[in-house]
Amino acid sequence: MSDIFKNSLTFRLFKKRPSFFEGASSLLDLGANVQRYNLSSTDDEADYEALKSDWQAVGDDLRSSIKTYEQSLAKSA
Repeated sequence: MSDIFKNSLTFRLFKKRPSFFEGASSLLDLGANVQRYNLSSTDDEADYEALKSDWQAVGDDLRSSIKTYEQSLAKSA
């Protein structure tokens, strides 16, 4: 995986990289009790949480970009 994705705030396919033992235990987790992905009680709630997360990522990226741009301006001045 390239560094740009490793450090990106928006690259959130996994919260963290699973360990070997977590992967092995997921094979034995027939009742799907170890990991839960969608805890929303309704489709509307799931959509709301997904949109909220997406816009949070947009805001985080904008803040990061502005900070980087301001730092580059300060170095060139």
